[in-house]
Amino acid sequence: MHCIIDLSVVPMGVGVSVSRYVAACQRVFSDAGLTTRMHAHGTNVEGEWDDVFAAVKRCHEIVHEMGAPRISANMRIGTRTDRDQTIERKVASVERLLAEDR
Repeated sequence: MHCIIDLSVVPMGVGVSVSRYVAACQRVFSDAGLTTRMHAHGTNVEGEWDDVFAAVKRCHEIVHEMGAPRISANMRIGTRTDRDQTIERKVASVERLLAEDR
């Protein structure tokens, strides 16, 4: 089953800056061949359910291996059965509507 998730992983007990942990997770998603779109407070990840969730698990493992004793993560999951949905199509749909306002 194809899914799109919105994931925010927050390592705790590692100080204020978390960019190196974010970069590590981005590498995990890239290595898994998943489509991503990073934003200011997380990342959209798109792919087959098992691949996406295996990468989320690996992301947690890597962040712990990097020294984070605790991780707080928030995730929203979306699936559709009525048509193919991608991150790009979802964004393009809203951008088309906004362009009509101009």
